[in-house]
Amino acid sequence: MTGGPRDAARVDLRLVPAAVTAWAVSATGILSGAVLSAGTVLAAAALTAAIGWWGRRGGGQSPPLWPGVVAVAAVGVAFGASVGLRVHDLERHPATARHGGTSTVVVTASETPRMITGGRVVFRGTLDAFDGQPSSGRVVVFAPVAGYGGLTAGRPAAFRAGVGAPTRRDLSVALLTASGEPRLGDLPRWQRAAAGVRADFAEQARAVLPADQAAMLPALVLGDTSAVDAATEDEFRTAGLTHLTAVSGANVTIVCGAVLLAAALVGPRAAAAAAALALVGFVAVVQPTASVLRAAIMGGIALLAVVSQRRRQAVPALAAAVLVSMIVAPQLAVDVGFVLSVAATAALVVIAPVWTQRLVDRGWPRPLAAGVAIALAAQLVTAPVVAGVSGAVSLVAVAANLAVAPVIPPITVLGTAAAAVLQLWPAAGRLLIRFTGPELWWLLHAAQWSAAVPGAGVPVPSGLTGAVLVAVTTLAGVLLWRWRAGRVVVLVLVLCAVAWAAGRGGAVGPP
Repeated sequence: MTGGPRDAARVDLRLVPAAVTAWAVSATGILSGAVLSAGTVLAAAALTAAIGWWGRRGGGQSPPLWPGVVAVAAVGVAFGASVGLRVHDLERHPATARHGGTSTVVVTASETPRMITGGRVVFRGTLDAFDGQPSSGRVVVFAPVAGYGGLTAGRPAAFRAGVGAPTRRDLSVALLTASGEPRLGDLPRWQRAAAGVRADFAEQARAVLPADQAAMLPALVLGDTSAVDAATEDEFRTAGLTHLTAVSGANVTIVCGAVLLAAALVGPRAAAAAAALALVGFVAVVQPTASVLRAAIMGGIALLAVVSQRRRQAVPALAAAVLVSMIVAPQLAVDVGFVLSVAATAALVVIAPVWTQRLVDRGWPRPLAAGVAIALAAQLVTAPVVAGVSGAVSLVAVAANLAVAPVIPPITVLGTAAAAVLQLWPAAGRLLIRFTGPELWWLLHAAQWSAAVPGAGVPVPSGLTGAVLVAVTTLAGVLLWRWRAGRVVVLVLVLCAVAWAAGRGGAVGPP
């Protein structure tokens, strides 16, 4: 990994204001309506002008400010109008008038149902028909396991359901509570093939690996956590390793990077084409969740940079990915998984290289410096969001992520290769799965050992209060770390937090 102040100075930030404006305007439009959305546009334009003026204080020849301000304002107005129209249509949707009633619906699942308590499942989907009339819109469905266990992404289901108001403002039209047996439709051929790959991979893993490893392998490779037991989930939450079971940018990077390296002998264009095919197939198999969609868009942009032979920079690619995501799926603006994914990626490409170079300058070996900087930057940036959602902060996350970092790439590469090879050569696919056994053993035991550390998780208030508290504390800790006395203060406070959490009865994991 390269990095340092000189590299940071050359980072192309031209797309960042547009991406931040599009995201902020979309989020405020969804959550609070047109008035606050318009205020966000004005605030973005004013902030752009202020930053531009600050950068020109040194004098010299500088480009005029007004083009940048006008561009940001134009982006804000365009995205504000788009979201405003979507919210307007949502308020006049037929399902909105039936909140509290019962209707016959046809819903196409956009994800595989997830098990919840009480023998029920929950999944998101797209409304195809409502009371016999063609319809549209995103819905959240709660349903009994019976009849819905075979539902997969892309498969339509017709059923009777109680219609309720959505619990979150995320452009969903209704919350449906299914009753009775559904009538399941047919899957499109490509989605049927993707479902077959997922099912075959899980079945072969159970045939080759011990039960705990067989449950974890599909979660790490394909994001399929259906077989992971509650105890393992709690250990991963407390250890700060839950992100490993959510397929995201790391998986896309590893898969596309492996394909690019394998195809490098045929030239950059052919290698990029092979990686693009692998990316499409990978997204189809794992299902396009928020983090996968963001990572896939960013990966596609990076592959275009390879084909055009232009200098690749992660920050412009990330900004472009956010812009495209807001156009394709504006509901991602208020999706917690998307926030975590973008925040972690930004930390890895902006903060981690600088910290890596500083550690190298102090004599650290570069691989160790990069590992520490990546784990610490990702943890510090995402901790406020995680705290706001879960009401807890892991104090062992950095150490746990460092411990398992060497085994994640081989698990991802071998597992993804096995999922593909199983369709053509089952014996070779099972052999590849078997090679993931030692790495999975280490990952599961590292999570178990980390979660067992007294005070591994510290409880904090959930919601905005907890997020702000952790953000302020994290920022203060980073600033204090610049001085020797500040480091002592930070270490003492961390030890006090560990002792307090341990005194409450051991590790505290997010609910």
